[in-house]
Amino acid sequence: MAKNKTVFTDESVIEFIEKLENETKKSDSYQLIHLMSEITGQEPKMWGPSIIGFGQYHYKYASGHEGDAPVLGFSPRKAAISLYVFSGAEEHLPTVEKLGKFTMGKACIYVKKMSDIDLEVLNELMQQSIDFVSEKYERIS
Repeated sequence: MAKNKTVFTDESVIEFIEKLENETKKSDSYQLIHLMSEITGQEPKMWGPSIIGFGQYHYKYASGHEGDAPVLGFSPRKAAISLYVFSGAEEHLPTVEKLGKFTMGKACIYVKKMSDIDLEVLNELMQQSIDFVSEKYERIS
């Protein structure tokens, strides 16, 4: 079975953010750190080379694939900020639809900048995701 690429590292979150060339992405990253730390009660940690995660849970799929992942997270990528705040549960889609200006992949939401989205809706979405993960998987932190 393939080894997970997204694993916790000891790299500095602040050093990672400070290397970003785009000032808006830097500012947005610090805003997300504040929001996600507040709602999870966890400090940010690097997962892989570019994901900033909060909390940790262990998952195991029916296929047998398993691993650890952050409860919430984001990655300030060049094209957009990837938000890992959506559980994927169909009942949470109405909340996602109220978020604002974004695009969506299979497991994440892409926003150009934080000012494009409604922060109250983001908080609601993050809480739904935390609740979903807490009910479905083993929370580590």
